[in-house]
Amino acid sequence: MKRPPNLTCKLVLEDPQRAPDGAGGYSETWVALGTLWAAVKSLTGRMAADSVSLQKYRITLRASPDGFASRPRPDQRFRDGNRIYRIDAVAENDPDARYLTCFAVEEVSG
Repeated sequence: MKRPPNLTCKLVLEDPQRAPDGAGGYSETWVALGTLWAAVKSLTGRMAADSVSLQKYRITLRASPDGFASRPRPDQRFRDGNRIYRIDAVAENDPDARYLTCFAVEEVSG
């Protein structure tokens, strides 16, 4: 039997919200939806344009049913203090769907 992940990292799940800017456009703000405990594992990284380092991560957390606010989506992000992890994909981690795996990217200006 596979060991359960060690969920020791406290992450805040954030959702983008658009608000009118008064000039016909909008501004985007991030709203905290809640705190989740996760296992964060570093994967590969690379340099992108403008000296931005893109580091990929696998983030594992307890599963939430589809449609629940606590279930991450690819248009959302996790925050760990000043660190931001943009969620690219979400999948069930195990056959019993007890855990989710989020594939995320942390952008670090260099």
